[in-house]
Amino acid sequence: MSLPRSNYDPRRVCLNPFPELTLGKHKRTVGVYLAGGLFALANWVFLDAAILSKHAHSPWGSPDEPPPVHVSFVDWVPGICSLLGYLVINMIDKDRIRGDQGFGDSRAVWRARLFLFIGFALMAGGLAGSVTVLILKYIINNYPQEFTYYGYANVSQSIFLMFSAVILWIAQNTSSEYEYNLTL
Repeated sequence: MSLPRSNYDPRRVCLNPFPELTLGKHKRTVGVYLAGGLFALANWVFLDAAILSKHAHSPWGSPDEPPPVHVSFVDWVPGICSLLGYLVINMIDKDRIRGDQGFGDSRAVWRARLFLFIGFALMAGGLAGSVTVLILKYIINNYPQEFTYYGYANVSQSIFLMFSAVILWIAQNTSSEYEYNLTL
């Protein structure tokens, strides 16, 4: 194990003690990690609600009644749609959408844009579906707050997945410090 190289020149004033960790050089890496964190948070929030629903008890003060609502398959569908949209969006080659590389097939740009639209439509449908489930299943029935959490977790999963996809898209489109564009 070696220690990092350091300059102990008293004439050199450095306000940043770690100049190699500046955000300007590592925007892509920070964006990818932030998107991964949002992805994990999105799925964790909904899985937390599903686990809480599985082990839910009746409201306090009414001991022999079963819980009024549980997370069912209807609650899973918007998250599945958002997750599929996330995967479709991030599996598309970004150069095909721009049409920069001159691929052999002239319809490749059109198809890539079509799949990008399908991915965003899946994510938007997942968000709309989660809001619909929240309103129709949880808010209209006036369940106690510990049960409406399931619906809010569903909506937050879709929102976090959308933000994660946008951040990952931006991070992948920024140029890396090791990327060089050579044109002839």
